[in-house]
Parts: sequence; structure tokens; C-alpha cells
Amino acid sequence: MTDRRTFIGVVAGGLLAAPLAAGAQLRKVARIGVLVPAEPESPTEPNVAAFRQTLRELGYIDGQTIAVEYRYARGRAELYSQLITELIGFHVDVMVIGSVAPAVAAKKATQTIPIVVVGMGSDPVRFGLVASLARPGGNVTGSAWVTGDAFRGKWLELLREVAPGISRVGYLWESSNPTSVLSIKETQAAATALGLQFQDLPVSELSDLEGTFARFSSKRGGALLVPGDLLFMANATQITKLATKHRLPAIYGLRAFIDAGGLMMYGPSLADLWRRAAIYVDKILRGTKPAELPVERPTKFDLIINLKAAKALGLTISPSLLSRADQVIE
Repeated sequence: MTDRRTFIGVVAGGLLAAPLAAGAQLRKVARIGVLVPAEPESPTEPNVAAFRQTLRELGYIDGQTIAVEYRYARGRAELYSQLITELIGFHVDVMVIGSVAPAVAAKKATQTIPIVVVGMGSDPVRFGLVASLARPGGNVTGSAWVTGDAFRGKWLELLREVAPGISRVGYLWESSNPTSVLSIKETQAAATALGLQFQDLPVSELSDLEGTFARFSSKRGGALLVPGDLLFMANATQITKLATKHRLPAIYGLRAFIDAGGLMMYGPSLADLWRRAAIYVDKILRGTKPAELPVERPTKFDLIINLKAAKALGLTISPSLLSRADQVIE
């Protein structure tokens, strides 16, 4: 039989224990695993920096309320499975995966850990990542890429505005990229509509680049479209130097190429997509299931022009185009 003094002690102890337990739960350190596919291994790299900054703005303190484990593939697809296995071994609560190819590898590795993908290609349903954009239905969500003849046509129109004399365009693409087939068809259709000859330029490894550029530039009137394939991102400086060497005006899909000396970039802001990924991580850590978070499309697009690169190619950029640019690099 419990006397009055014992009963009060038990109740008081329970009342004290409840907030302590709640406090302990709130203080649990959430574990986040991040696979960076091609960007340099640096906390100040713009895309990773945007992700880290957004987490801080959401109130997370690295090392106190969250522990973030980064893995860098440096554009090497053969590392994806190994790095994802390492992140799973870290017992992460959520994974953030850059780009579609490593996302496919992550989806194969786990169907339980929530995965937020930054730019999961233009058709994530086709690659089995989600059931639909509006209702992902599994453990994967995040952001998709842009697609369609209109976007590819915008690339070509900008190229022709910079270099009016072009008559043919080459589309540089990484042969291991699973999304390339659709992109090639869209780009070819857009080129045909504008009366430009089209040539697809597949690259399987870094050593292919020099010969590919040399062959394409052997005829006059050429210009290049360079998407953000991971092999190209990891070797952006070499690609932009080859474009200058072979006197090829080129438009690129990501900011990294302009930072490496490229002529012009038009496309979604990858840094903004990494910011959005941090917001999705926050929602998942607060209890929202990935299946309930629609796959987002990019909403922020950048047009950046590098006047130094234009001068090296002997090009004059019109005041009209410069006035429309989000940023002009002198």
C-alpha cells in the first residue's frame, strides 16, 4: 500500500521527469548526410554554402542540434555507391543528394531513409525516383530540372544574339548521364526550328574532350551548348579553356562554368535549389514525410555574361543583352 508521502514523491518525480524527457528529445542531434556530386570540396563553395547558410537561418547549429556529414564525388560516378554506403553507415536521419545519377544510386541503396535530391533530372518518374511530381509516394523528394523545347530555344536564341554568324550548334553531353537522351531530342528540335544545324557531341571520359572540341571546330560557324553534366562541372576550367582555344562561343547551364571563365550562362540557380533542399530537410526533421512533399521545379533563373571571355573570342555584346543580364562580369 502506497502512503501519502510516497504518492506525492512519485507524482512530483513524474512531473519533473516529463520536461526532462521532452528536453532530451529536443536536444537530439539530427544527422544529415550530403553527397556533393561535382562541386569542389569546400564549405565556401557557393552551392554548399547556400545549403549551410539556410540551415543556420532555420535555427540549426552544426555540431549542436545537427551533425552534417559531407561526401564529395568530384564528378566520378564510380564513387556514388561507396559514398552513399558511407552515409547510410553514419545512421543519417535524411540524405541530401546532388543530381539525378547519384540519386538513382541512393534510391537503390535505401527505401527507408528520406532522400532530398537537388535537381533530379527533367523526368524523375521515368527513372523510378518518384511516382509523380505532385505526390512522390516514397522516400524521395526534392527538385527536378527544367525541360522542353522552349528552354532549349532560349539557349540558342541567346547564343545567336551573342554570335549572329553561327550556323550550327554542338550539344556536349556526358554519355553516362541518364537524362541526356531527352535533352538531345529537345535541343535538336529547337535548333531545327531556328534553322541551325545540330550535332550531338558525346563524351565518355575526360580524355575525349580535346578531340571532340578539335573535330567540331574544324568547320566554321559553330557554337556550343554545355549542360551541367557532372563530368563537365568537375572539369569546368578545362572545358572553358578549350572553348576559348578553339574559338567556340558557348552557353552553359550552370554558374560554375562562368566562375571558370566561360562566356555565358543561362539556367536555374543551383544555389537556390540547394537552399530549397535545406528547407525540405527542415520539414522532414519536423515530421513531414518525403511522400507528402511535392517535387519542386526551379523558380529562379540567372543570365550571366562574362565580358572578359567575350573579348577573348572577339565578340561584342549588345547593350540590349547586357541590360537583360542578372550579372555582368567585367
